[in-house]
Amino acid sequence: MVRGAFANRSLRNALAPDAPLAHTVHAPSGEVMPIFDAAARYAEHGEPVVVIAGERYGMGSSRDWAAKVQRLLGVRAVLASGFERIHRSNLVGMGVLPLIVPERWRDEVNRTAVGDTVTVDARADELGTHADVPVTLRRADGTATTFLAQAAVETAHEVQLLRHGGVIPAILARTLEAGSTTQDRTTA
Repeated sequence: MVRGAFANRSLRNALAPDAPLAHTVHAPSGEVMPIFDAAARYAEHGEPVVVIAGERYGMGSSRDWAAKVQRLLGVRAVLASGFERIHRSNLVGMGVLPLIVPERWRDEVNRTAVGDTVTVDARADELGTHADVPVTLRRADGTATTFLAQAAVETAHEVQLLRHGGVIPAILARTLEAGSTTQDRTTA
């Protein structure tokens, strides 16, 4: 299923418009390859992935799996003009930060090209509902643009999920915390 991520004929990859379905350009090498392989290379080098998307990102029937796949591919944030409601929630549950690009910056973001880098400065302790998150687009020519995207985070609970890295890490942390509290009571 992970290898099938982004394998929808209605999707258009602006980085590699002539590439086969579910393929992209691996930025450092310039090779066109399956998205799964490119994600594996980024993971090998410890590089998180940011998805740049358009309107109503996440429309479709497999929204829960789509969010899981993105996390498994190393996606840590999605920059979009807007999100489908359930998919947005599923991204948060997987520890992927949904960010809304302000209208005045959308053209600039959509011109992202191979060799450009995106830095999302989302500090866990500063993250809040609808928080402004600094995003820097550094072009291959060395020029940089920084703007504030809005975290599409609706509740304090979602903030906590993102701080933990998703639902599973949050449950594990809660379980470990409860276990240590129980152990402290039994040894006292």
